[in-house]
Amino acid sequence: MFWRGVWGYLPAQIVQGVVGFLTIVVFTRLLSPQDFGHYALAFSVTTLAHTATFSWLEASMARFWAAERTPEGLAAHFASLYRTSFAIIAVFVPVAALTLWLLPLTPAFKLAVGCGLAGAPIRNLAKLAQERYRAAGEVSKAAGVDMAVAVLGFLVGAGFALAGAGAASPMLGLMIAPLFALPFILPGELRRSAGGAVDPARLKAYAAYGYPIAASLTLALVLASTDRFLLAAFMDAAAVGAYHASYSLANRTLDVMFIWLGAAGAPAMVMALERGGREALRQTALEQGSTLILIGLPAAVGLALVARPMAELMIGEQLRAAATLVTPWIAASAFLSGLIAYYFGFGFTLGKKTGLLLVTMAVPAGANVLLNLILIPRLGVTGAAMATALSFAIGLVACLMLSRRAISLPVPWENLSRCGVASAIMAGAVAVLPPLGGLVELVMDAAVGGLVYAAAALTLNAAGVRDVLVRLIRARRGAAA
Repeated sequence: MFWRGVWGYLPAQIVQGVVGFLTIVVFTRLLSPQDFGHYALAFSVTTLAHTATFSWLEASMARFWAAERTPEGLAAHFASLYRTSFAIIAVFVPVAALTLWLLPLTPAFKLAVGCGLAGAPIRNLAKLAQERYRAAGEVSKAAGVDMAVAVLGFLVGAGFALAGAGAASPMLGLMIAPLFALPFILPGELRRSAGGAVDPARLKAYAAYGYPIAASLTLALVLASTDRFLLAAFMDAAAVGAYHASYSLANRTLDVMFIWLGAAGAPAMVMALERGGREALRQTALEQGSTLILIGLPAAVGLALVARPMAELMIGEQLRAAATLVTPWIAASAFLSGLIAYYFGFGFTLGKKTGLLLVTMAVPAGANVLLNLILIPRLGVTGAAMATALSFAIGLVACLMLSRRAISLPVPWENLSRCGVASAIMAGAVAVLPPLGGLVELVMDAAVGGLVYAAAALTLNAAGVRDVLVRLIRARRGAAA
C-alpha cells in the first residue's frame, strides 16, 4: 500500500511543488513587499483558525475509517463527521465575521484575512473527502483533488493580483478553488451517511483523539508563524514579506516531499497496525523512515547549497538578499519538522495517545517564542530563521522521548548514517563548483549534486536503494525472458 501511494501521489506533489514555486515567483513580483507581508500574515491567521476549528474532524476521518467493518458503522462514521462539520460552520462564520469587523486592521489587510476565513469551511469539506480517499487507498481521487485545487487556486490568485487586488489576491484563490471542487466530491461523500445518525459516543472518541491533534497542529503553526508576527512587531510588513518569501521557497520544497511520502505512509502504517500488529508496523515504519531520510536529507542539504542562485532566479529583487541568508536555516527546520510530523510524531496517533502529541509540540512552540524574542531584535530575519531551526531540533528530541509512552517508531540509524555520508560527499562536490549565478549555477549545482548523491547512495546502499535497483533489474529481465 505504501509504494502504491508513493507512485500514485507523485504527480500531485509535482504539481504542488510547481505551483508553490510559481506562487513565490509570481506574487513576489506582482505584489509589493508590504502586500506580500500582509498576505503572509493573513495566511498564518487563517491557517491557525482552520487548524484549531476543523482539523480534529479531518484527523478522525483519516484514523477511524479503516477500523469500520459494517455498512451501519460507516454510515454513522460519515454522519457524525459531516453533520458536526456543518454545525461548526454555522457557528464559525458569524463569529469570524464579527471578530474581523471588530479588529483594528487596515481595509486591505482585513480583506485578505476575511477571504482566508471565508475559505476555511470550504477547505474543510474538501479535506474531509480527501482524507477518506487516502484512508481508502483511492489514490487517483485524492491526487486529482489536490492537483485541481492547487492549479485553480494559483490561477485565480494570479488573476486577482493582475487586477490589483493586492494582499487579498492569493487568499481569494485559496477560497474559490475548493469551492469549485465541492460539487464534484461532496454529494457522493454525503450519500455515504445515508441511514446513519450522529453518534455522541463516536464524537466523544473522535474529539478525544482529534482535539489533541488539532491543538498540537495549532502549536506547530504557532511555532512556524510566531516569527512573522514578531517580525511585524519589531520591524515592519516588508520584513515579514522578505522572510515569508524565503521561508516558503525552502520549506515548500521539502514540505512537498514529506507530504507526498506521508500521504502514502500514514494509511499504510494504520493498515499495518490494525491488520498485522506491532511487527508489521515496525517493518512498514522502518521502510518509510529510511525513505524519508534518503530523499529529505539530501534535499535539505542541497537547498542550503543553492540558496543564492535559487533566490536570484525565483524571488523578486527587493526580497532576494534576505532569502539567501534565511534559506539554509529554513531547510534545516523543514527537515526536522518533516521527521516529526510525517514519521516520529505519527506514533502518538497510532497509539491513540494524542494528548502526548500536544505536549510534544508545546515544548518547541514555547522555545520558539523565547528564541524569537531574543534573536529577532539582534539578527532580524536571520534570527527568526535560526530560532525556528533550533525550536524544531528541541521538538524532535521531545518527540523521541515522549513517543516511548505511545508507539515508538524505530529510528533507522544505519540508513541515517549512510545518507549523511552521501550528503556530505554531495556537499563537497557542489562547494567546489564555480559561482556562475542565476539559472546556470542552479542547474549546474543541482545536476552535479544529484548525480554525486545518487552515485554515493548506490555505493553505500543507503536505505537499501541498491538492493531495490537490483530487484527491479532482475524483475525486468525476468519479464523480458
